[in-house]
Amino acid sequence: MNFNRHSNLEGKHAFLGASKYHWINYDNEKIADLYSKFKATQKGTILHEFAAQCIRLRQKLPKSQKTLNMYVNDAIGYKMIPEQVLYFSENCFGTADAIIFRNDILRIHDLKTGVTPAHIEQLEIYAALFCLEYKTKPSDIDIELRLYQSNEVLVCKPIHEEITSIMDKIITFDKIISGMKAEEDAI
Repeated sequence: MNFNRHSNLEGKHAFLGASKYHWINYDNEKIADLYSKFKATQKGTILHEFAAQCIRLRQKLPKSQKTLNMYVNDAIGYKMIPEQVLYFSENCFGTADAIIFRNDILRIHDLKTGVTPAHIEQLEIYAALFCLEYKTKPSDIDIELRLYQSNEVLVCKPIHEEITSIMDKIITFDKIISGMKAEEDAI
């Protein structure tokens, strides 16, 4: 038998794909809800790319209380770097939406385009990764974290012990995972 070639689909996954087989048990409402969330995720990716481009080009958006506009304009105002990878190890790294470190002040901003409430812990992890990668003690700097979501800005100034605690967990958990990987490789 000669199977049909679908080279344009190689490496891609369908929304109703076999590897995500649970959908066969869903009703119409559940599948519609999941597809809406899937589309919202795609839109969020596009909005993040757009925001990063605006920040790189220093192209402000019209002043308004809209999440995207506030995020882009604040990032430009603080001369932030968009989409910056913060790296500790292959086991622990992440990409901050916007970041700047100047005059011993670390600022990290995060754009949330969905409706699920965001958590500041994500930004605290970015702060910990920054401190680990750039060998900076949280007690030696000021940190301001901002979440932009639902036309609001949540501003958080974590205490340095919170960031130090996350740094310690990253180091400890990375050692555990690296040890397990070494054992796997030895087999």
